[in-house]
Amino acid sequence: MFAIISDLHANLAALTAVLHDIDQRGVKEVFCLGDIVGYGPCPKQCLDLIIERKIVSIMGNHDHAVFYEPTNFNTGAERASYWTRAELDAETDPEKRRNRWAFLGRLPARLQMGNILLVHGSPRRPVTEYLFPDDIYTNTAKISANFERVEHLCFVGHTHVPGVFLEDPDFYSVEELDNVYPISKDERAIINVGSVGQPRDQDTRSSYVVVSEEKIEFIRVEYDIEATAKLIMANANLDDFEAMRLREGK
Repeated sequence: MFAIISDLHANLAALTAVLHDIDQRGVKEVFCLGDIVGYGPCPKQCLDLIIERKIVSIMGNHDHAVFYEPTNFNTGAERASYWTRAELDAETDPEKRRNRWAFLGRLPARLQMGNILLVHGSPRRPVTEYLFPDDIYTNTAKISANFERVEHLCFVGHTHVPGVFLEDPDFYSVEELDNVYPISKDERAIINVGSVGQPRDQDTRSSYVVVSEEKIEFIRVEYDIEATAKLIMANANLDDFEAMRLREGK
């Protein structure tokens, strides 16, 4: 049994609440699908917590933007990336500064565990490609091309919308699944675990999954949204829109 989290987006209040929930459930192993930083006000603290807990992580597009360069980002996301980079560089403790940058620089684009694949965006383009629920109607070729790269199960984040893609193609929301996807040995699936730090499915609670041999359970966790929203609003380098998104879940 293990948990998968994604899209933390420097939201320490959300990450702390989710890790506490994981601990309460007795789940010992946690994986992160990236975007530890970006958008949010606490990049250093979130990185430190992931590093301290030895959570195996892969690279998200915002992690990539901070370490390398933001490309195809909107103005708010770009500003947040540059601010995050400046925050990491401004660290006065050389060991902490070095550890954070080294961690970001070592993040792989994908992680294969037997017949399970972990990526941030998609199997085809692991860091940047979005898989949207509407793609099952509007871009079936994209869905098919991605399933060609899936042996059994693939876990993704990036869109911040939890649910399950099947190769028909089809998509099942968390509500349609009643929060549980029963794992079938004969069925390939791409599972979006949702977002810890910035949910966008009109549910403001953090989202993550717990995976066992027979099922994948989607879990929602309440956290202090206003604590993070106020930190965003108080930071001139972060877009107030990101605070509104937390309050509205979209």
